[in-house]
Amino acid sequence: MFLKQFNQLGTIFKQGKNVLILFIGVGISSQAFAQKTADIMHEKILDNGLKVIVKEDHRSPTVAHMIWYKTGAIDENYGVTGVAHVLEHMMFKGTKNIASGEFSKKIAALGGRENAFTSSDYTAYFQQIEKSHLPEMMRLEADRMHLLNFTEAEFLKEIKVVMEERRLRTEDKATGLLYEQFLATAFNSAPNRHPVVGWMSDLKNMTYQDAKDWYDRWYTPSNAVLVVVGDVNPQEVFSLAQKTYGQVPNKTLPLRKVQSEPEQRGMRRFIVKAPAENVVVFMGWKVPKIINGDLGPIEPFALSVLSGILDGNQNTRLNRILVKQKRISSGVGASYDADARGEQLFFISGTLLAGKKPELFESEVKKIISDIAKNGVQAAELERVKIAVTASQVYKRDSVFGQAMEIGSSEMSGLSWKKIDQVSEKILDVTAEQVQEVASKYFQDAQLTIGILDPQQMSKKNPLGSQPPFVVKH
Repeated sequence: MFLKQFNQLGTIFKQGKNVLILFIGVGISSQAFAQKTADIMHEKILDNGLKVIVKEDHRSPTVAHMIWYKTGAIDENYGVTGVAHVLEHMMFKGTKNIASGEFSKKIAALGGRENAFTSSDYTAYFQQIEKSHLPEMMRLEADRMHLLNFTEAEFLKEIKVVMEERRLRTEDKATGLLYEQFLATAFNSAPNRHPVVGWMSDLKNMTYQDAKDWYDRWYTPSNAVLVVVGDVNPQEVFSLAQKTYGQVPNKTLPLRKVQSEPEQRGMRRFIVKAPAENVVVFMGWKVPKIINGDLGPIEPFALSVLSGILDGNQNTRLNRILVKQKRISSGVGASYDADARGEQLFFISGTLLAGKKPELFESEVKKIISDIAKNGVQAAELERVKIAVTASQVYKRDSVFGQAMEIGSSEMSGLSWKKIDQVSEKILDVTAEQVQEVASKYFQDAQLTIGILDPQQMSKKNPLGSQPPFVVKH
């Protein structure tokens, strides 16, 4: 699958709300999390360059095994967009030692679950299984790291599957078309403008050699991170990794050429006409992010807090004003990803009630942000966000898979696992004045892109045109 291309806005705050009472009652600090993480996490880099990260969690006899490749849509060039996702599909088509489809059958027979996903930043593969089967998982995954059985016949079958996936998830979904056009409008040269699934013209013209070249270029130990979380002994995991992944020869990685985005010098606006039930508005401002794991600048963390103040539960500003009080929208959200590899946007979206105009939604959103820029935020708002951030650490770490996801995605963005807890600490240190400052500084029309879904009459062929562009399986 390829991960949903924009976050469910305010996600970590919504995830944390069910355990907020725990932290109000016992006052657990982020320092406690940091100490615990340092005690139970271990790292080793194999001779071939593969980084292996192990986190102990002995609550149940299970293990999450994930291999992350630092290559995604952001690394693609014009003409081969979608190739990272196509290769993800091809990774299930067998190796020189395993027949096509046998990988998944073996895991199912052992009672495990597995899947894969591609994003702009990375491609990842995972299995969650009873701990005694970890050696087999390592053997299988190391095998396809370098011995993939690339055949043109399999490629020709799979590229049709990917094209159909694109039709179902983007071309037949109104918000999928809107979001795709949104990125292509907001970014002129940065590769963020490419859809993870690829442009249809590129998929139609993609060749077997394009996909094989991608595999040969990026699938190598020094461009990967292995994450193992569960009821394991770290030294035993390192030994297993050496016996399996350690036998994979490393290749020289190509030079990554940074494609930066030129300064935006005015508001950009577009309209997408597609079958749907409601008007949908997307708004996005270009904002800074964490660069190369540097946690010094405070602005990314202040923007993260601002996202939580705007969205997170029914009483945050966007929902309270636009949904409850003024009844402009049936749903709203805000999102910001501070630690992705590429250029970033602060994103706000809304589905409008019948008869409401997009101009009204835009105006009200700007008023809400302007009020924060002029008058700041309330102490209670700031405290709620900070409590939710701390609570989300417990929520995310409740499963071995969630922990492996947190570690791997951070590593892929350039943020070491050793700094994960520092991120929470930085957010807890954000002041009301810093939130007010970023609201004033970055939310200018010159940096704004607006996309509007103009709903057209629904047809029986496309009854679900207003659903969001989420892809949930490979």
